[in-house]
Amino acid sequence: MPTRRSDALLSRLELFGMRLGLDRTRRLLEDLDSPHLAVPVVLVAGTNGKGSTAALLANITQAAGYRTGLYTSPHLTSVTERVAVNQQSITDRRLACYLERSLEAAENLGCEPPTYFEALTVAAFLYFRDQRVDLAIMEVGLGGRLDATNVSEPILSIITSISLDHEEHLGNTVEAIAREKCGIMRRDVPTIAWPETAELTGLLRQTAINKGAVLKLAFPSDSSTTESGDAGYQHVQLQTHHQTYTLELHLPGNHQLRNTNLAVLAAEMLSTTGWPAVDTRAITTGVATCRWPGRLEWIKLGDGRRVLLDVAHNSAGIEALTRYLAQLSDRPNLLFGALAEKTIDSVLLRLADAVDQVVLTRPRNPRSAPPTRWHPLFASRPTTLETDPTLALERALELTEKTLLVCGSTYLVGEVKRLLAQQFTDS
Repeated sequence: MPTRRSDALLSRLELFGMRLGLDRTRRLLEDLDSPHLAVPVVLVAGTNGKGSTAALLANITQAAGYRTGLYTSPHLTSVTERVAVNQQSITDRRLACYLERSLEAAENLGCEPPTYFEALTVAAFLYFRDQRVDLAIMEVGLGGRLDATNVSEPILSIITSISLDHEEHLGNTVEAIAREKCGIMRRDVPTIAWPETAELTGLLRQTAINKGAVLKLAFPSDSSTTESGDAGYQHVQLQTHHQTYTLELHLPGNHQLRNTNLAVLAAEMLSTTGWPAVDTRAITTGVATCRWPGRLEWIKLGDGRRVLLDVAHNSAGIEALTRYLAQLSDRPNLLFGALAEKTIDSVLLRLADAVDQVVLTRPRNPRSAPPTRWHPLFASRPTTLETDPTLALERALELTEKTLLVCGSTYLVGEVKRLLAQQFTDS
């Protein structure tokens, strides 16, 4: 596959690593006529579920007839997936042009080049402005307070589930991480949040008071659900303060009820703050049509076997995955690989109890851990170590009679998704 222009440009920016902060991004955008202030923005932060919540809300507003931009990260198979309008990804040519404009602006200002994520965020703002979107749903990359997306002035902020992840950047307690997420709150602007504990509830309320934000807390509703088969959709009855919704949800897993709840509450908020077409029909249609690749995504192979892809890579994500596996009719084999900084040993022991044979590999990323790092955690299962992900997939498929689970790093899940698309047509 030939190298895309955008990939070539971004590979240069990867050398600069991660630099949290807003000053550089804000200066670049101001030099480019402030596209981040030209489009109404909804910011979505959180540890888990922010991508699904953003996708659900984008589908709902699109179903309402609004031209909707969606910015997410990371991507699975192509960086162009991160920037889309009405579910159509930006082209490589256009993305490369916007990236080049970002680099030129940095040169004109005499400042350091933007990081990988900063350049993509600038590109997204430029594209959404040029495409004249009615609304942009933007997923925060890391944290919130110092994330490049936070240069915007959101009309609504959403904070999904909060748990430990990226502790080296955000802090080593859930409360410290929550404070970073709360950085997307704005004075007199509504924030919808999902607190997992009484401590988080108190922290969110106090932070909202300090910032002057209008806080609405989402708590588990009296939702009732039934699932149709291992890979079937969920029937959801969702009760809000305004009404009861009967929804068809094609995102598997009980944790998606939380994300759907948040998206519906956000949609109701938008309907009363200048987006009247976001009605019951738009909500039910948007939820029913939403798909989110790599999140409990089932792929059927031509020979009747199935592959389950999930980008669970932190403790909360792997716990949600393990709960979902308990509902399946058969115990899957596992192909796993993750980045070295992940502190997930305890939950991997529980994952080991939910699978049969295991193949461990190393995702194609310099920060990934060798398979020997995870091997002791799967000592209770027959385990194969293969550092090359392509060969690891071949071995895992050789061992699998019914179901193969692929999880861990997004880099691994994305590569497996590409490889399966090349090898099998019935998917």
